[in-house]
Amino acid sequence: MARTAVIERKTKETEIFLSLSLDGTGESEVDTGIGFLDHMLTLFAKHGFFDLKVKVKGDLEVDTHHSIEDTGIVLGQAIAQAVGDKQGICRYGSCMLPMDEVLLICALDLSGRPYLVYDAELKVERVGALETEMIREFFYAISYSAAMNLHIKELHGENSHHVIEAMFKAFGKALDMATGKDERIQGLLSTKGSL
Repeated sequence: MARTAVIERKTKETEIFLSLSLDGTGESEVDTGIGFLDHMLTLFAKHGFFDLKVKVKGDLEVDTHHSIEDTGIVLGQAIAQAVGDKQGICRYGSCMLPMDEVLLICALDLSGRPYLVYDAELKVERVGALETEMIREFFYAISYSAAMNLHIKELHGENSHHVIEAMFKAFGKALDMATGKDERIQGLLSTKGSL
C-alpha cells in the first residue's frame, strides 16, 4: 500500500501544494520562493529517501514567516497522512550527523503526542533570504501538525548554514528510520495499543 499524501492549503497569506511519498528515492521538486528553504527541503528529501513536491506562493513582500511556518504545517500534515495507522512502523528514529565543524542530533517519536525540544545557536539573523529564527518555527509546526515528539540538539557548530543543513539532513534520516517497517512488529509498537 502506497504511503503517500497530497495536501493543499490556501489562506490569505499562503497557497501551498505538497505531495510526499515516504517510500521514494529522494527525488524532489521544491519552489517555496525562498532559495535557502528550497535547498533545505531538497536535502531533507534526498537524505530521507522521500519523494517530495512543494509549491508555495506566499506573502514574501511581508517577510518569510508565513511561508515557512505554513510549509511546516503542511509537511507535518503530509507526514501524518502518509504514515497512516502506523501499523508495523519502527516509530522511533534518530541520527547523529556531522557536517564539517557541526555535530548535531535529531531524535523523534511518532507518538501522537506533539512536543518540540530545540537547542541550537544560530549566529546570524539570516542565511540568504531566510530569517534564521524561523527554523525553530518550521520544526515546531511540523512537530505539532504531525503529532510527533521531536528533539534537535546542536552539539557543536560555528557556521549557521552548516548547522541548519545538518538539521534538515538529520531530520530526514531520523524520519526515514521512524517510518521504516520492521517485520517483527505486529500492529503498533506500543503497550497501550494506540499511538
